Amino acid sequence: MRVLSGIQPTGRFHWGNYFGAIKQYIDLQDAHDGYYFIADLHALTTIREPDVLRGYVRDAALDLLALGLNPERATLFVQSDIPEVSQLCWLLMTGAPLGLLERCHAYKDKASKGLRADVGLFTYPILMAADILAYDSNWVPVGEDQVQHIEVCRDLARSFNAHFGEVFIMPEAKIVPGAAKVPGTDGEKMSKSYDNTLALFGDPKELRKRIMRISTDSRPMEDAKDPETDHLFQLYRLFASEEQIGEVRAIYWKGGFGYGDIKKRLADAAEIYLEPARKRRLDLENNPARVQEILSQGAAKAREAAGNVLQRVQKACGLR
Repeated sequence: MRVLSGIQPTGRFHWGNYFGAIKQYIDLQDAHDGYYFIADLHALTTIREPDVLRGYVRDAALDLLALGLNPERATLFVQSDIPEVSQLCWLLMTGAPLGLLERCHAYKDKASKGLRADVGLFTYPILMAADILAYDSNWVPVGEDQVQHIEVCRDLARSFNAHFGEVFIMPEAKIVPGAAKVPGTDGEKMSKSYDNTLALFGDPKELRKRIMRISTDSRPMEDAKDPETDHLFQLYRLFASEEQIGEVRAIYWKGGFGYGDIKKRLADAAEIYLEPARKRRLDLENNPARVQEILSQGAAKAREAAGNVLQRVQKACGLR
């Protein structure tokens, strides 16, 4: 089973990125043929500063490797290093119905709000389809908000196959079990666009300060509280052991505590949990040649796979 996942380098990864997606995708590398890419072409729809984009790509590679992506088991590469994907994107565009793209939510949401929606955003689902189809992907783990784009990919592949024969393998969207819905510092979904994130890497002291500023309700300390409805508890359980979770859950139901104590517990648990990855990242930062070697080897393997698919597609539609 070949599993494909991409992540945009539009900022530093945060707890929501990891517990909501990255952790589950990395776990799949042990049992499947994993292809993981840093989607810098997609990032161009929002980032227009070259140095910023290059920095985010570098950080994404360091973060993914530090978090446990194993280049001996999975293929890690940068999207723009595979020109075959861009060529495949054009071939898919020639048969893509306009109405199919107009219904995609990313474009619709921006257009409905009067925000700038360029051609890159409009055709984003086709490039995503090319990303998936270029590697004969079987399984694409996604969040619920991305299922529509996988359906677009399947529609495009199905249409192409109907015209030119069984060229593409039909991929499937999979909602990965274990993915957490991670609340931000304000209780809403953790997202860079809401400025409510908690960074995976960075200065531990700054992270602790940000944790201590997490918003909480104003109920009296003596009141019992339902932990399952509290976003601070939801964050704590991401890092804590079952024994620790049970202990803190009992504190909530008993009452007579201050949220400051829970925040300190959260900061301590997060620091312990992330420390091994932080050390691995520092080692990788000090060995940039090794990181580049991993990305180059990943790109070579990905180009071979994408090249085989592209030749098959070109031959089918008359270009070879």
